[in-house]
Order: sequence, then structure tokens, then C-alpha cells
Amino acid sequence: MVERVVVDPKVLRGKPVIKGTRIPVYLILELLAAGMSIKDILREYPELREEDVRAALDYASKLLKQEIVLPLEA
Repeated sequence: MVERVVVDPKVLRGKPVIKGTRIPVYLILELLAAGMSIKDILREYPELREEDVRAALDYASKLLKQEIVLPLEA
């Protein structure tokens, strides 16, 4: 699914977007977090497919899985 997400420095300054669009992954995550359903998102952005929304979630999950968290010193 990650092949549906691309990073191109010429598109939105390199932010991850759905391939063939200028719709950033973060926007899809924000819409889902705000309570929109996948059907609502697809209605609002007809150029997207359900697989694109799922790819955005998968991309974010994989990105966070690799994140290194260092404890703050007290």
C-alpha cells in the first residue's frame, strides 16, 4: 500500500502525498481524527479511492513504528 504514497520535493515541499494528487497524508489523518468516515472523505475528495485512505494510515503507522523516542532529562 505504501506505493500509493509518494514524496516529491516538487510537490508540497516534499510532504507525503497520495500518488497522482496533491492531497497530503496528514490531511487524510486529520479528517479521520475529526470523525469523518472513509466514505465521507471519498465523497469530499472524489479523486481518492479507499485504498488511498488505507495507504495513508499504513504509511503513518510505518513511519511512527520507526520513530525513536528519547526520554527528556528532568
